[in-house]
Amino acid sequence: MLTRLTDADVQQSRQSLSDHLSQWLGWTDAIALSAALNTSPPVIAPGARMFSSAEERECARVRNTLADAIASDTAATAAKRIAPGQAPVKKPAALAEADADYSNFRQRYLSLQHTMETSIGNLRSRLRGMVAAKNGEMTRLAVVDAIMDRALLPKERALLGAIPKLLQAHFERLRKAEEAALAQAAADAEAQPADAESAVDAEEPAGADAAAQAAAPAVGITPGAWLDTFRADMRSVLLAELDVRLQPVEGLLATLRAS
Repeated sequence: MLTRLTDADVQQSRQSLSDHLSQWLGWTDAIALSAALNTSPPVIAPGARMFSSAEERECARVRNTLADAIASDTAATAAKRIAPGQAPVKKPAALAEADADYSNFRQRYLSLQHTMETSIGNLRSRLRGMVAAKNGEMTRLAVVDAIMDRALLPKERALLGAIPKLLQAHFERLRKAEEAALAQAAADAEAQPADAESAVDAEEPAGADAAAQAAAPAVGITPGAWLDTFRADMRSVLLAELDVRLQPVEGLLATLRAS
């Protein structure tokens, strides 16, 4: 999706998952993983909360809440704020389109990322505790998940944190494309009266047809449509990121259902 929106030429990686992990994990992480896989799992104190349909509902609630936050936030107008006492010199609709400031979108994207990381992280920790309470092998799996979570979090933040910068280029490209289209439409509209008059003056059989074609209105371009397009694209990227962030949670859920 990001490749399509940013026109980036990204080649598909030929490295395996294990090769990627070897680059992302430090030597301390490797030692911790080795210990978790080759030693007896820790003993979990009795009384841990067991998995039930309540956790299924909680996972669905977290997903829906985050998806709703993304939908409502990206639908809001992100125009430059007007200082107190300063009267706008444009109509509100024109102001939202012409003065759209990407810094507002970037701030909201980062805020939503923080909300996703916090909410999903808490949910993942909760499910991990339930996995650990099952039995020895499940406890080992929970320990591995905790190590991977801690080890990969910095890389995850770096990769996902680069998305707002990529979207900024898409934002500017959409704005400039509409500006160019509107300028071309205005130039064509100015040229139409002269073309129509020339066609009428020319005493040729095709003169009337040429005049009609010249006088025909150009295909309408709605000012500000680029901003709606960008909001929709930003929403799609955020929802895709939400799905990626929820993958470890889905894995823990599948483990709990099968156990």
